[in-house]
Amino acid sequence: MAKRLIPTLNRVLVEKIVPPSKTTAGILLPEKSSKLNSGKVVAVGPGTRDKAGNSIPVAVKEGDTVLLPEYGGTQVKLGEKEYHLYRDEDILGTLHD
Repeated sequence: MAKRLIPTLNRVLVEKIVPPSKTTAGILLPEKSSKLNSGKVVAVGPGTRDKAGNSIPVAVKEGDTVLLPEYGGTQVKLGEKEYHLYRDEDILGTLHD
């Protein structure tokens, strides 16, 4: 079984961030209360090329927190962890504090 996945072309490997289901005081939160479809970039591909052969790099880098579309991506399971593989253009944006 593979231990590491390196994306090809303009693909990005993302680990989705699961919001907490209860507060520190133990109060259960409804599922919709803090639903922000975000994830942390684990690995990025080298990018793609345009028709002239020039390299187009991926817009995000490893460690970025990104906003993901509600649907899409390819689910990948490596070991016990679950990841999603997206094309660079499918990522909606980056999130900053």
